[in-house]
Amino acid sequence: MSSSHFKHDLFAQFARIAKAMGHGNRLEILEYLAQGERSVEALATVSGLTVANTSQHLQQLRQAGLVESSKVGLKVFYRLSGDDVLALLDCLRGVAERRLADVERLVTTYLTVKDNLEPVPAGELLERARQGLVTVLDVRPPEEYAAGHLPGAINIPLAELEDRLQDFPEDQEVVAYCRGPHCVLAFDAVARLRAEGVPARRLEGGFPEWRRAGLPVESTRKT
Repeated sequence: MSSSHFKHDLFAQFARIAKAMGHGNRLEILEYLAQGERSVEALATVSGLTVANTSQHLQQLRQAGLVESSKVGLKVFYRLSGDDVLALLDCLRGVAERRLADVERLVTTYLTVKDNLEPVPAGELLERARQGLVTVLDVRPPEEYAAGHLPGAINIPLAELEDRLQDFPEDQEVVAYCRGPHCVLAFDAVARLRAEGVPARRLEGGFPEWRRAGLPVESTRKT
């Protein structure tokens, strides 16, 4: 095999990864799986897709080696094949933020208007939480929280937030987090808390970024 053929074949394999990631629905599915293992049916529900469509997307991701599956009873569960997939998502996000004006416009229009303060770095939050100086708020759905969450975090889904303001200690800052740096849940939570007079900020990144950094994680999922 000539060197030119080798490079052609090699880049063709690289392109399989790019092709598998080249769809917005599949990228969103990867973000959901970054929170923890999920069944096809659960992924269909959270993504708003049909089970058949979700299954087709998952097959393409699996064929490219980005996800793995296992069967429990009659259900098939999927998970990311490794933290390198999460790193690839982070890299894609970063390049898009720096190179695509439309990304900046979307972030400014839908997110920055809700919270333009600098987020709290993960290391700073860990230290402040250990000292009991901050309340850590996870606004993801309960099943994602159960699969893994920041140590000591309380789980209050966004829809329940205004009814549970009494759960927050007075005069203590709340730091909210969700699925990632562009997850609207944390932005909305911070905006609502501030409107009620509760000092609040966001975590820099989300749960997957925290876990990939090797920081401590707790789980309440039953085994």
